[in-house]
Amino acid sequence: MNRNLRDGEICQKPISALLFDMDNTLFDLVGAQIAACQCVVRHLGRNDGEELFSYFLTTAHGFESHKNIREYLNERKIPTNGTYDAACRIYDTEKLRYITPYPGVTETLTALKRQGYPMGIVTDAENKETTLRLEKCGFLSLFDCVVTCDVVKKKKPAPEPFQCALAAMNILPAEVLLIGDSPRRDIEPCRALGIRTAYARYGDRFSGERESVPADFVLDRMDQLPEILIECGAPRTGSR
Repeated sequence: MNRNLRDGEICQKPISALLFDMDNTLFDLVGAQIAACQCVVRHLGRNDGEELFSYFLTTAHGFESHKNIREYLNERKIPTNGTYDAACRIYDTEKLRYITPYPGVTETLTALKRQGYPMGIVTDAENKETTLRLEKCGFLSLFDCVVTCDVVKKKKPAPEPFQCALAAMNILPAEVLLIGDSPRRDIEPCRALGIRTAYARYGDRFSGERESVPADFVLDRMDQLPEILIECGAPRTGSR
């Protein structure tokens, strides 16, 4: 863990609550997507799963849209009648199957819940997908608040998703720590709101290309999070 507080800043208030990004912070969604794409192309008798995944990286349809699969099929002149629906089903099923928590996440979240920290999720995923993923990892019962893009009608880095979570948890920004893998969608908007931030570098596939990230803390493993909480206030020893 690296400490990277702003110049002259100290932790004036103990951390009373935690907000987490979900995808690529709690588990490797990108890895699950790539594995799902490999399953789709094998079903099609092809061997270009990375090519299919590249369509999900464009801004044309969105990072999780099935339209990326349709575009892949169309550009390769693969008939979509029947094939498209089957490919989408395979993609969704396998993506969820491959989602597993990063090392240390389950143990850390469970311990923090036991210590009495209110915890929330702020994600650009829709409510249905969010619920399925949290249930798959066994995390759904650990969170007091889940804010999804279809509920708040805004995606990060807009401030509204974070403000919605703060309101739902009845907590002030200065008392919250946000843990997320995206400098643009997690770290920057939270710093603008006065929320302290921990950059989940382990989940950022572009971390090696970044010169610096303006987060208060940097995590290389989720199990480093309790050390931050001790630094920012007295450790909790029991539930509320």
